Amino acid sequence: MVEFVSVFLVTITTLLVFRVVYVISQSSKPARNTSQKHLSTLIVLGSGGGHTAEMINLLSVMQKDRFAPRYYIAAATDNMSLQKACVYEGILDDKGADGTQFMQIYRSREVGQSYITSVGTTLLALGHALWLMVKIRPHMILCNGPGTCIPICVIVFNFKVLGIRWSYIYYVESIARVKRLSLSGLLLYRLHMADQLFVQWPQLQKRYPRAHYVGGLM
Repeated sequence: MVEFVSVFLVTITTLLVFRVVYVISQSSKPARNTSQKHLSTLIVLGSGGGHTAEMINLLSVMQKDRFAPRYYIAAATDNMSLQKACVYEGILDDKGADGTQFMQIYRSREVGQSYITSVGTTLLALGHALWLMVKIRPHMILCNGPGTCIPICVIVFNFKVLGIRWSYIYYVESIARVKRLSLSGLLLYRLHMADQLFVQWPQLQKRYPRAHYVGGLM
């Protein structure tokens, strides 16, 4: 019995490792299902005005009818970002605005919160992210730096590994990051969770060769 359990665990672990390697290997390839008329898009807004302003600027040059419906998510303590998103969607005149939703998610860690208590809030954030991803099931996730995106990206990556849902993660590093990635960007880069990671400075791309340099977007 003990040998059977050991063999079973080794087999499951091996399969998971191979699956993780496969998912990572697919991250640099073109997105699937690009022939679809609409791609539901989850947009993670920043906890500060800068991240949200950059995201709105980025959205303004995207095909609104292509990336729809749109789901905006901000931290539970961040009302300003959702208000800006509401204003932005209010001035759009396209069918893609139909079905647009605005939601909030628990933060893994508040500014000044101790690391001990952040363990519980991180688990809460992961649980909330899991519920939102099951509910929304987006084709793609667009984020640009706030830590709010990490629980969501973790759930999305695990969905890929388990074969539940394949959602693409596109991370655009803030233009304020000139020499090094933000903590969120670094985590997504090191752990290979982002399908595409974009930077806006050439020296940043040289330091992180798997990133894509796209010039100034904001």
